[in-house]
Amino acid sequence: MKENTHNHNESCCSDSHEHNHEEPMTKGIACPCGCQASDGTAHPRGMVKLGVVILGGIFIINSFLLQVFFQELDFAAEISSFVGAIILAIPIMVTAIKDLYKGTFYMNELVALAVLAAFSGGEFREAGIISFFLLLTIIIESRTASGAQRSIEELIKLTPTNANKLVDGNEIEVNVLDLKLDDIIRVKPGENFPIDGVIIDGLTTVNQASITGESIPADKKIGDDVFAGTQNMTGSIEVKVTKLGRDTTLSKVKDMIIDAEETKTPVVRIIDKYSTYYTPVIFMLAAVTWGVFGEMSRVITLLVIACPCAIVLATPSAVVASIAAAARLGILIKNVRDLERASKIKSFVFDKTGTLTKGILSVGRLMPAEGIEPAELLLSAASIEKHSNHPTAKALLKLAQSAEINLLDISDFEEIPGKGVTAILNGDEYSIGRAAWLESLGLDISTTEMPSKENEGSSMSIVYVAKNSIVTGWIGFSDTVRKESSAMIADLKALGIQQCSLVTGDRESVANKVGNLLKVDEIVSECLPEDKVAFVEKQKENYLVAVVGDGVNDAPALASGDLGIAMGAIGSDVAINSASIALMTNNLNRIPLLIQLSKKSVNIINQNLIAGLLFVIIGIILSVFGIMNPILGAMLHSVSTLLILFNSARLVRMGEEYTVNEE
Repeated sequence: MKENTHNHNESCCSDSHEHNHEEPMTKGIACPCGCQASDGTAHPRGMVKLGVVILGGIFIINSFLLQVFFQELDFAAEISSFVGAIILAIPIMVTAIKDLYKGTFYMNELVALAVLAAFSGGEFREAGIISFFLLLTIIIESRTASGAQRSIEELIKLTPTNANKLVDGNEIEVNVLDLKLDDIIRVKPGENFPIDGVIIDGLTTVNQASITGESIPADKKIGDDVFAGTQNMTGSIEVKVTKLGRDTTLSKVKDMIIDAEETKTPVVRIIDKYSTYYTPVIFMLAAVTWGVFGEMSRVITLLVIACPCAIVLATPSAVVASIAAAARLGILIKNVRDLERASKIKSFVFDKTGTLTKGILSVGRLMPAEGIEPAELLLSAASIEKHSNHPTAKALLKLAQSAEINLLDISDFEEIPGKGVTAILNGDEYSIGRAAWLESLGLDISTTEMPSKENEGSSMSIVYVAKNSIVTGWIGFSDTVRKESSAMIADLKALGIQQCSLVTGDRESVANKVGNLLKVDEIVSECLPEDKVAFVEKQKENYLVAVVGDGVNDAPALASGDLGIAMGAIGSDVAINSASIALMTNNLNRIPLLIQLSKKSVNIINQNLIAGLLFVIIGIILSVFGIMNPILGAMLHSVSTLLILFNSARLVRMGEEYTVNEE
């Protein structure tokens, strides 16, 4: 993992108090700010801190009880308060000393100095109560702000450590680490998949909610992909291993969440930039207060209330809650800056096939040229397209299989993205692709009967087949618009999106029918990949632009947008790598949900910052003028921090109504 991973759980710390995961935090008492190491000691340390708080709190409470009910035991009450204060102050003092030893000087020293000042004045109960409230706040911070880290731990637990490997038909239990690519394993009902693979025998239903966020299980058959961490629900199946370890989809999901937590929003970077000046200014203000009023109580209160935990936590707590909510819904945000940027998007550019439509094409018509049989046209096209992963290729292969056609071997296969494919079949040179591309090669497509208006009206996409520079026919493909596409466009408009555009490589008639049905603002058809990029660049002159595509054929356009959103990225390395945000499901309602989550997170961050600043400013004023005492200051500090955390926690449940409606 990268350095600077501490900052995903910031509280009283800044960049000057970072932990490198390659050099875990020193064993012993954890940082008072609540940051955790990655060495598996987070929960034990949390219990140690809780034990310290309880033990010290008992001594402090005992001192008060002795003072009130047994006044003759005043000395015992003082001893009890002294012991309690020492127990509670040790974690704070140790961390401050460590910081000074490392040459760092930040907010932990404010708290430590306030406790020391209380001790120097003989105010042991005061010192104990200050330490008690600060440590109690820290425990709650560490439990609340580390929610996304714990969700990652839960993801890791989804992957079994053992697998049932098939060797010569016999089932042998092996460690998952011992599996190799192309090994065959058996997964029984109720078991989680330990690897990514493809089903080679059996039928089942799989719960993929851990990755896609969809509560409805997916039916799986021979040839379908399954993913590590998902659950086999019904049938016993045999799976061939295709991805292991860090290459699995679940591992990529985990890495993306970690990367998002480690990055910082612009607001956090501004706070970090000026944080090193904050502590010296507070010390100067404390010195002035002491010089003017000469009361240590005011100085102690000032130092306690000036520790801006609420301000530092304002953004990280909201961001972590947002990332956790998004990941639960199958929205993977690589960089938290993209979460903030999503709230400012004003234009969406959508690909058509596989995005606004289902992308599951079927052959609607075969139109061979004169002297060519339909079976011959299908045989040549399917034999060549079997090497492509394009939706039209899959449709051709499906038809060929249903017709029980034995495909032929080819050579010199080449795919030109957005245009078509070429190959050698039986010594003949074939080109299969869009009309504009074949015409650019000098081929005459008028030798075949053109698609009729009736066929155009049915929104068929046309692919032409040419043999030795002579067009031998065309094949029409039909697609279906997703049922949620129209509602998604309407929801985006309601959220303030000003421009929704459809950009596709398909024919004008097909693009217009889909675009008009969905009521998009602009329709651009017959686009090559470079044309899509050019359109996005033009849109960026007036708006912040989000590009939505399948991540396979639209990688250049996704990369060119201010925000790239890859649909249906489950199992797709290309989709995950090409986009800013990867949706592990093809459900389009996740897009307006992303915008809603982004806008709400920005609003909550602003609320947190304003509230945190008000608490600190008002607290400093009250402490300087002697209106607030140290104990009340410690309580106000705790209350302000907890309010920030609870306000941010509202984001965690964002979008639950979507998954409920999907059930």
